Amino acid sequence: MMPVVGDYPNLDVKWPAHCIVGTKGNQLIPGLPNEGDYDLLVEKGTDPLKHPYGACFHDLAERESTGAIEWLHAKQINVVIVGGLATDYCVKTTVLQLCKAGFEVIVNLAACRGVESESTRLAYDKIRDAGAHLIIDSRELELL
Repeated sequence: MMPVVGDYPNLDVKWPAHCIVGTKGNQLIPGLPNEGDYDLLVEKGTDPLKHPYGACFHDLAERESTGAIEWLHAKQINVVIVGGLATDYCVKTTVLQLCKAGFEVIVNLAACRGVESESTRLAYDKIRDAGAHLIIDSRELELL
């Protein structure tokens, strides 16, 4: 568990506002399907007193599920490919949550970006230690 901010057990860092609904930072990049075309859409970070990193929980204590793990289990999905921002925070935490939930996890590094090079390198180590696979790009999927 990371240190918390003041009396707020679900904030460890007060981040600048980002990925705000209705702004460019919340839009999918060109070339991806529209939001409505996905089978599951996870919205997180909607409570200003909570800043979850992973896609699987709304809180840092990992008690309030987003429903992602349950949905994946219900669909009998065993392998999850992960990409996103930022490798050293949200991606890393999502991968660790998915590994802990029993999924085989593949991280596509071409679909990720980190905040800082050293913390990203350390995230790679934690991701590997959890049993996830790191691939350079989707062409490596055939090698797994």
